[in-house]
Amino acid sequence: MDLTKLAKGLGDTLPVMLRNKVQKIPNFTLQAVKNKSGMFVRYSYSQVYQHIIEMAYSLKKLGIKKGDHVGMMSDNRREWLISDYALLSLGAADVPRGCDSMGIEMRFILNFADCKYSFFENAKQLQKILEKVEECPNLKVAILFDHADQATLDDAKAKGIEVVYYSTLESEGTQISKEEWAQIEKGMDEIKPEDVCTIIFTSGTTGLPKGVQLTHDNMIAQCQSCGYVLPHMQPGDLWLTVLPVWHSYERAFVYMVIALEGGFAYSKPIASVMLQDMQLIQPQWMNAVPRLWEAVAQGLYREINKYKPLTKALFKYSIAYGKLYYAAKVRFLGWKCRYKWYPRVFDTILGVIPFALLWPGYFLGDQLVYSRIRAKFGGKFRFALSGGGALQPETEKFFNSIGFKLLEGYGMTETAPVISFKNSKKPRVNNVGVVWPDFDVKIVAEKDGKIVDGKPLKPGKRGLILVRGRQIMKGYYKRDDLTAEIIDSEGWLNTGDLGMLSYDNELKIVGRAKDTIVLLGGENIEPAVIEKALNSSPYIERSVVLGQDQKYVSALIVPDQNNVLTYAEENNILYDNYEALLETNEIQNLFRTEIDALDNAKTGFRTCERIFKFALLTQSFEIGKEINSKQELMRHKIVQIYKKQISKIF
Repeated sequence: MDLTKLAKGLGDTLPVMLRNKVQKIPNFTLQAVKNKSGMFVRYSYSQVYQHIIEMAYSLKKLGIKKGDHVGMMSDNRREWLISDYALLSLGAADVPRGCDSMGIEMRFILNFADCKYSFFENAKQLQKILEKVEECPNLKVAILFDHADQATLDDAKAKGIEVVYYSTLESEGTQISKEEWAQIEKGMDEIKPEDVCTIIFTSGTTGLPKGVQLTHDNMIAQCQSCGYVLPHMQPGDLWLTVLPVWHSYERAFVYMVIALEGGFAYSKPIASVMLQDMQLIQPQWMNAVPRLWEAVAQGLYREINKYKPLTKALFKYSIAYGKLYYAAKVRFLGWKCRYKWYPRVFDTILGVIPFALLWPGYFLGDQLVYSRIRAKFGGKFRFALSGGGALQPETEKFFNSIGFKLLEGYGMTETAPVISFKNSKKPRVNNVGVVWPDFDVKIVAEKDGKIVDGKPLKPGKRGLILVRGRQIMKGYYKRDDLTAEIIDSEGWLNTGDLGMLSYDNELKIVGRAKDTIVLLGGENIEPAVIEKALNSSPYIERSVVLGQDQKYVSALIVPDQNNVLTYAEENNILYDNYEALLETNEIQNLFRTEIDALDNAKTGFRTCERIFKFALLTQSFEIGKEINSKQELMRHKIVQIYKKQISKIF
């Protein structure tokens, strides 16, 4: 694939890019959707484009015009992409949110973004608005993907909201004339690169959501660069899509896949469903968040535990051997990050003998074990991507050990979103990837999250991560004050993350400036680093490190219930219920041992960073309650919800 030619031929806006691709590859698959019988039905680029133009025609008749903000309260599905591109073709901007959002969030977003129209996945999502419709005075028309019950329709009518079905608009769109089709396409050419294409509200980890305005040029800039980071993607490749498309990570990859002439197969972010769909559609790529990859790995371990002892032993030995082999391979091929400079030839010299000695055993393991595990992913997988949070080292090592290529990336909504991604040709470890092409990144000195000096620090020096480039947002909607706080006069955006660059321009995240805990003794603690270590335990699902203005550091721990119950059964621990089990001395000692093994001097933690006390929580964290849709901790909410438990450990 000629990447330079590919980048130049995209066009300046998202609708023009799609139109160009339809003209070039009309019969390639763009969408694959499961029907009622569970089989995938494929839709070509030309078929999807026709549906988009027809929907744009119907939306135009409904009254939607250039510059309008239209809500998209729905999860990922075939109709989402069609509706999105129909709005973009009219010059409108969508304002998306997922079905896991609470009513108060949806109402705030639709009202703040001045949405007169909004798509809703089903009646349940619309009811979140109707329960306090006075908080959305601008909303007049609700477009439903799924049909609603009569009670919801009557309630909406009584409250002044017209309900229109997507299927009705779909039917009306088939009446479009050649002249009206030409008008829609002419309107595409009038859209400017600097026009806003979407307003994505941040998930509110530190308070009220902020509306990030992303332009067509923001997205096109990413599309023009993505081929250099994903050189192994071929025209016609299929991506399994499971993430919430309202989020900037999945959203940007939707457009990137189109730029690289691929297609999508829609699935669910549930490990069992996802693996089953992989067998059916045999995709080459997919995106997922770290928690999903961890769930897949844990699911494979649980499945193996059902087999005979000899099979279990072979599996565990093979995984351990695979990790040793991959570590030798990393050194031999020069895939170690250099935060201190040295000639790479030293790595090759040190790694060649272990690599050569371990390769025959790995080859045998691949024939007996690794290839069989990879076959569960459909058999045609080329690469998988992880983003939206930190990938646990043990999870990454597991997939590397079986020869499953998992690439980690880093970004934020305000940067549209990708800042760095691991190069698939040189997937070096201990980083979140090479800085994205045509993107400037510098590390600067900081104190308490504030810039001390704007001069770039040398590789290997820790500081605040600042970024600049075409991918930077237009600004927060109606909040110029907040925009000025994060973007300076020279266009540098303060990510709020602490990190360092390698000598090969790879980025490593070491913490979050805003989350820094300051103990009474004045010591600064990065909770994310400790949490990442703790979460690598098979018995810990989540951890929250606490200690602001305290003498010591403590933690709230969400146990992995399945593994804890298995441990109790294997060790003959008597208990009445799960809550009582967590209070037993055996389980308390188990977690004390796990925490001390992961958080100590040998693993790189100072005395002040040791977990002094902890509390075990009985329930997993829920999206919208303790975590957001990106699976990030909403610390301000957690502190309020678990006030009693926190007061006990301090």
